Amino acid sequence: MSNEQRRQLHLDVIAEFRANAGKVGGQFANIPLLLLTTTGARTGEPRTWPLAYQRDGDRVVVYAANGGRPNRPGWYHNLTADPEAVVEVGIESWPVTASFAEGEERQQLWERKLVDAPFLADFQAKVSWQIPVVILAPTNGNS
Repeated sequence: MSNEQRRQLHLDVIAEFRANAGKVGGQFANIPLLLLTTTGARTGEPRTWPLAYQRDGDRVVVYAANGGRPNRPGWYHNLTADPEAVVEVGIESWPVTASFAEGEERQQLWERKLVDAPFLADFQAKVSWQIPVVILAPTNGNS
């Protein structure tokens, strides 16, 4: 899939997500999705990304696998520059602050996700860097 096709798929998924209270069909029909809006590291403009996620208490966790492509996803770079973002799940949205799981916490979250997303192990095998596990915690007690 070309970058332009991938971009169009993201735009289509975002539109479907927002039009259907967070529900989408097609290849993402049975995958819990959220929309993550970051601030572009270079542009300062808002950038929205549909991402698979898992809940961890009041936090949500996402994985910067980028489909096993050779570079980390743009949203990951944006969060390293500015960890403040907004998450949309269903019809709710709230501000979050990103942090990056390390050590035992990362390993536990990674292993838990592999149970329902074993393809992440394939993505990890394709890249020379460790796939970041990103924790999105509610900002100011929101959830």
